[in-house]
Amino acid sequence: MMDRLDSMRLLVRVIERRSFSAAARDIGVPRSTATEAVKRLEARLGARLLQRTTRHVAPTLDGDAYYRRCLAILADVEDAESAFRDAQPQGLLRIDVHPLLAQRFLLPHLPAFLAQHPGIDLHIGNGDRLVDLVREGVDCVLRAGEPDDSGMIIRRIATLEEATCASPAYLAAHGTPASPDDLAGHRMVGFVSSRTGDVLPLEFTVDGGLRKITLPSRITVNGSGTMAELARLGFGLVQAPRYRFEDDFARGTLVEVLKDFPPSPTPLSALYPQNRHVAPRVRAFLDWVVGVFAESTLGVPARP
Repeated sequence: MMDRLDSMRLLVRVIERRSFSAAARDIGVPRSTATEAVKRLEARLGARLLQRTTRHVAPTLDGDAYYRRCLAILADVEDAESAFRDAQPQGLLRIDVHPLLAQRFLLPHLPAFLAQHPGIDLHIGNGDRLVDLVREGVDCVLRAGEPDDSGMIIRRIATLEEATCASPAYLAAHGTPASPDDLAGHRMVGFVSSRTGDVLPLEFTVDGGLRKITLPSRITVNGSGTMAELARLGFGLVQAPRYRFEDDFARGTLVEVLKDFPPSPTPLSALYPQNRHVAPRVRAFLDWVVGVFAESTLGVPARP
């Protein structure tokens, strides 16, 4: 039988995941145990905490009020316990990060992180979209670009240098521009913003200011991997964080152009829920990520 704190933790997870099954998996108990524990909690409180349908679980007004009190209580308990165990991070840490970003920056340093924190297990999701952290049970995400006002806490990790490039075949056919003024007659692979639905212009730093230029594009995409492959095939100029093209530059499949007129750097941020206590494992991960980018030559770490 669960004690009161365990019942609170379970209820919080059910409300955040909108599912008894998902919450039970997260906590490591059978679904029947989770269902019975919430029934006992409701009986003890004399209040209905959840609205249940065959597809959906949502808090009632009483449930939402109790959920917020539980968050504060559980945060205080975790802080108190951490003080007596030297705040050693432990438990399953769920993160979400673009696969290429993970491969280039995080995975090579991961053995050292896990050796330093033997109590942490890690689940890595790979995506471009801004996941619903609370409902999907994700602790934090790393995202390149200026994040939307999503109600999340945003911690700036670094800024990533950007590059402009094209394939050797494209440059042989259209010429290599020496400045943004030479871009007449050129084209680009159009990258469609998931935020606005518009094609993003190319950006160039000129005389200390930022000049935006939209070139014709026969193909538009909304995926960075597809954009890079189309650039390799000669469909036009592209811009993206330099780390994406590092191997292409080394192999000669892409050529950097207009180096003296760089695009504005791309911010890299960590996002995590603002209404959830930041567990020691999440703080340890964020501090480690900042250190990883401080050692990189492809970005500038954020100031503390």
